[in-house]
Amino acid sequence: MPEITATNLTADDEKESLPAMGFLDHLEELRKRIFYSLIAVVIGFFACWGYHEFIFGLMQKPIMDTLRANGMAEKLVYLNPTDAFNLYLKLAFLAGVFVTSPFILYQVWLFISPGLYRNEKRYVFPFMFSTIGLFLAGGYFGYRVVFPAALDFLIGFGRQFTPMITIHEYTDLFLSVILGLGLVFEMPVVIFFLALMGVVTAGWMWRNIRYAILVIFIIAAILTPTPDILNMCIFAAPMVGLYILSIAIAWAVHPNQRKARRARQEQ
Repeated sequence: MPEITATNLTADDEKESLPAMGFLDHLEELRKRIFYSLIAVVIGFFACWGYHEFIFGLMQKPIMDTLRANGMAEKLVYLNPTDAFNLYLKLAFLAGVFVTSPFILYQVWLFISPGLYRNEKRYVFPFMFSTIGLFLAGGYFGYRVVFPAALDFLIGFGRQFTPMITIHEYTDLFLSVILGLGLVFEMPVVIFFLALMGVVTAGWMWRNIRYAILVIFIIAAILTPTPDILNMCIFAAPMVGLYILSIAIAWAVHPNQRKARRARQEQ
């Protein structure tokens, strides 16, 4: 894996000096960004609380459709009188985090931007849009493809029994699939920053693609709620595609590649 050296920087970057910040300054900046993010999440929580039943209605639609298709009672259960209220609190909080995620990501960017060169700071809006867009794409793929397929397999396999699915068990399963895929789809963003800093190269990623595919299928096996190979392949296929896309991204943004393009333009 290549090391980050001064030769990785462009000519403009070498002329520019980064502002020095002490350890206490970093802690103060981190405290400020966390505080602002928490305030935003609290506001988002109260805003989403008024829609908690609507949010849960969207979340339970896949299981209701599957139960209806198998001729079973379309009803989830709870075991404790506080379960429903606690579930709505959890959903309102997660929805609040999601709604305020652009502001939270902007706070993350403001925290890391002092360590970037001027020409690298222009990536703030592509960073935010791609991060949110990829997360939405992963969640939507899980909601529309992976999760319904998993439920069809699981409910259909136990058709001879009467299911008693609790709201918490279903919610945990739903979130593990949807959030897991949403995070997995962030791979190009992670590779973008690693390549931008010179930590990984497209050549290194291509040489290790066989190991990457192995790791992808291991992750798919962990995240997939069913043991069948078909669902695991459905889970892993977009991850392999994202890895190949990440190779192209790493080639485009690596410092050595940018330096070579600059040299060709100056000739």
